[in-house]
Amino acid sequence: MSTASRLSELTGDYVFDTARTRIAFVARHTLSTRVRGQFDAFTGGAHLDGDQPSASHVWLTIQAASIRTGNRQRDALLRGKFLDTDAHPTLGFTSTEVAQVDDAHYKVTGDLSVREVNRQVTLDAVLTGSESDAHGGLRVDFRGGVTVHRKDWGVDWNAATTLMIASKVLLEFDVTAIRGATCAS
Repeated sequence: MSTASRLSELTGDYVFDTARTRIAFVARHTLSTRVRGQFDAFTGGAHLDGDQPSASHVWLTIQAASIRTGNRQRDALLRGKFLDTDAHPTLGFTSTEVAQVDDAHYKVTGDLSVREVNRQVTLDAVLTGSESDAHGGLRVDFRGGVTVHRKDWGVDWNAATTLMIASKVLLEFDVTAIRGATCAS
């Protein structure tokens, strides 16, 4: 499905296609249940440098209140007690380093901001494809994630929360980005 035969052909500024991008998470609840959710409102972009991947960068801003797990009561609890979206309306990621591992795999290090707390994380990212769209634009697809400890960002509620919900949360992304728009990070 890839139309770009060389990495250098992907160089340019991209914006995330919000209709085809998923920013999600998975958290273990009690002993065997996993809660899956996603954020529905976000903006993001990247500058890709195919000749020098270390010169690439990415940014993402998420509207925290757009969290959705399929359970209204849980969503309200996450917005209020865990993320405190009234006081902290956005979550964000800004890369500080991109390292190419092989032809398709990258390590993207950056600052993850949750509840106004910034911590450095390193995402594993895989370039899964690129293709021209019907309008002549170039689209690239990346997927990957990182496991974080939610307590590092103060995402906790009470002692019962610690017993019922694991501290580790898997953050996942499946991004389609379109070349041609200017990134404003």
